[in-house]
Amino acid sequence: MLNKYSSKLTEDINQPASQAMMYGAGFTEEDLHKAQVGIASSGYEGNTCNMHLNGLADLVKQGVKEAGLKPIVFNTIGVSDGMSMGTAGMCYSLPSRDIIADSIEAISGAHYYDSIVSIMGCDKNMPGAIIAMGRLNRPSIMVYGGTIRSGLWKGEKLNIVSAFEALGKKFAHNISEEDFKGIIQNAIPGAGACGGMYTANTMASTIEAMGLSLPFSSSAPATSDKKKAECKSVGNAILNLLQKDIKPSDIV
Repeated sequence: MLNKYSSKLTEDINQPASQAMMYGAGFTEEDLHKAQVGIASSGYEGNTCNMHLNGLADLVKQGVKEAGLKPIVFNTIGVSDGMSMGTAGMCYSLPSRDIIADSIEAISGAHYYDSIVSIMGCDKNMPGAIIAMGRLNRPSIMVYGGTIRSGLWKGEKLNIVSAFEALGKKFAHNISEEDFKGIIQNAIPGAGACGGMYTANTMASTIEAMGLSLPFSSSAPATSDKKKAECKSVGNAILNLLQKDIKPSDIV
């Protein structure tokens, strides 16, 4: 029985309001008998680590639907350490991990989702997601949003650290204003987590090694075809976990 949790709301005659609301949300009669997969995205427009995650969530949703399951996308937050670093805003970084965990657990527990797929991008996003996966202990997969491409300025490859180094050179009067602005404007070329073995890529590698994400999730770049293919493959992977009732506690 793949829908052993969601059937509490979808098949119990004592839950007519629950079923009425699902019909109102566009569920079909067939949908009410499918296992429900909550897809948690920490996507938002404010930073490069998370700006593409809602798009990846759409690909995951497509794969889950093709696997014969009912995908339900919802959102959680994601504080950017790269943006808040060096300011009082960094005080919100670690608490955001627990907010992410609590929010994923709250909606998934309250709505009786049968399994969880989390799509995370920045440093504290990923620990927050797997904390929720562990608490709920239902078949789950975390998808890493992927690392960013290298930036480029006058033939030199750049990453986020290049911005800090440029400031140091500016203080030392060892860089022109043109090169300073050029590095800042080109160090981060688009979507993806900071391009180095910093917290995001380290967390992604660790979580993959733990068995809570698919193979090569940590190394597929954010905008690559490999990342898109990974997202589409999640549906069959989560179906396999549901069929075998493999939970996080069985893996770690």
